[in-house]
Amino acid sequence: MTNPTTENDDAADVHVRPATRDDLPALIQLITGFVEANRLLPRTQSELDDLIPFGFVACFDNRLVGFAALEIYSPKLAEVRSLAVVPEMQGHGLGKRLVQQCVELAQSRNVLEVMAITSAEEFFQSCGFDFTLPGEKKALFVRTREDA
Repeated sequence: MTNPTTENDDAADVHVRPATRDDLPALIQLITGFVEANRLLPRTQSELDDLIPFGFVACFDNRLVGFAALEIYSPKLAEVRSLAVVPEMQGHGLGKRLVQQCVELAQSRNVLEVMAITSAEEFFQSCGFDFTLPGEKKALFVRTREDA
């Protein structure tokens, strides 16, 4: 068995592929850990089921170790959603591989822009994201509920 934490393996033994409905139980378990750690917003099984056709999983030793999905809002805008990589596999490029798959899916669908709402700004900047778009466009938000 290859050690996934060796410095130079760059997670080469991890397979990134499109998500399938069969991944849902493991995906729920993965997401639940990140929700409990306040790293991701809660997702219902129905929400995750809707993301599966536009999602990608990372697998190591027959175990799901990462996930990201693209939610397409319109031909102009999509969002990287629910990016999660198990802690022991972080720092080996898996998150970038998952984000890249989402961006490539957006490109194949001719989506103009992909956004990420995150507290991990440096990570997404390392993936090519930035705070503003050409022409100084900025996303502004207003909270409509206090319980969110």
